[in-house]
Amino acid sequence: MHLLDLLAPARVLAGAKVSSKKRLLEQLAQLLGEGNAERERALFDSLCQRERLGSTGLGHGVAIPHGRSPALTVATGAFIRLAEPVDFGASDGQPVDLLFALAVPEHFTQQHLVLLAQLAEMFADEGFRSRLRAATDSDALYRLVADWRPGHSAAA
Repeated sequence: MHLLDLLAPARVLAGAKVSSKKRLLEQLAQLLGEGNAERERALFDSLCQRERLGSTGLGHGVAIPHGRSPALTVATGAFIRLAEPVDFGASDGQPVDLLFALAVPEHFTQQHLVLLAQLAEMFADEGFRSRLRAATDSDALYRLVADWRPGHSAAA
């Protein structure tokens, strides 16, 4: 499964404005829930439950909030670039501005780990993070993520 399989342009947002980690998780749950209030609540609860175990902030201004939910039958993702970074409790102490939220069905054990590894690889590339931060709008962000492939960065 490629990361692009998780995304839709409507779930990629550039310049989002939030006041706290909680508000950010709410916004990610809304994007992941796609208008289904019951699913949004379940996803918000799942994301919060995972964050209570420890921050999903990777460092370098990146976080990968993720969780499992019985409300889902397929894996789904949302990507947000914040207008202003938010404290996310990352181990390096840096606030985050790049977030890829991942929500998977409860039975997606191995797939969940593979997707998290792909996301960690994608965000480990300093040049790619810079291109994400320089993207002019949500469409440009979507194209960057769509062009990324494991094993090498998307072209500049």
